Amino acid sequence: MNGNPNELEISRRLAAPRARICQAWSDPKLLAQWWCPRPWTTEVRAFDFRAGGDFCTFMRSPDGGESDNPGCFLEVAPQERIVMTSLLTGGWRPATPWLALTAIITMADEDAGTRFIARVLLKDSAGSTRHKEMCLQLEELAQKIT
Repeated sequence: MNGNPNELEISRRLAAPRARICQAWSDPKLLAQWWCPRPWTTEVRAFDFRAGGDFCTFMRSPDGGESDNPGCFLEVAPQERIVMTSLLTGGWRPATPWLALTAIITMADEDAGTRFIARVLLKDSAGSTRHKEMCLQLEELAQKIT
């Protein structure tokens, strides 16, 4: 964290190679396994992994809660950088999200693992804890990919 309550930065060394981290991000079937904090589940409804491409996840809680999360990829540099936002949908169309954010993800080799930096720019501080949990789940899944 940089002291701004509306900005979350998670920087950690993940114990998995960068190719696996990127695979967990770029394959919708894998993304669905780590995208939201457990015990919630994720359905990937749109995934056009390119700048301007649609991105939409639909999450469900065990007690029936739901969260529809459309967004747009702003930049995709495979195995290096992913920038996405909930303020736009595919084709750069404006959105009105319940959770306004822009996420800047960078990945670099570090020892036998990956330096993973997620910088999330939020409208307010409510989403910080959820994003930290997602990072741990990403690492757990990436370690299992063969």
